Amino acid sequence: MTSPKSPLSALTDVQLMQVALGLAPPWKVVECRLDLATGQVDVHLDFERGAEFGCPVCGQRLKAYDSQELRWRHMDFFQYKAYLHARTPRVQCGDCGTHRVKVDWARPGSGYTVLFEALVVSLVRASPVAAVARLVREHDTAIWRIVVSVR
Repeated sequence: MTSPKSPLSALTDVQLMQVALGLAPPWKVVECRLDLATGQVDVHLDFERGAEFGCPVCGQRLKAYDSQELRWRHMDFFQYKAYLHARTPRVQCGDCGTHRVKVDWARPGSGYTVLFEALVVSLVRASPVAAVARLVREHDTAIWRIVVSVR
């Protein structure tokens, strides 16, 4: 007797990451790379061509003016460090000027995802910063920066 297959069993690595990260259009996962030598998973995100984004100041919907590749540390993927990479757009608003759009997965200016920061803050409530740093494999000064900036 065979068991019924889960709808997730037929997903590719890119589709699985799309679902796991909970990304909504215009964002999509375009590539996943596992480097066994460095113990790292790199998930590359991009936005759909012609997508519109809200101005971070006034909310007006605008097309991307330009973009810059940014990187954020995410929670580990099993035993591998995980990083999100995204070509992150700026919009040029006639009223507010040129601003980088806000992404759902990270606070502006942070090099960490919101989920990674939430994990760190939760762990710091129960453990010393040095122990948390060892557990998440980041320097303790990075952990302190997260704790202070999230308050």
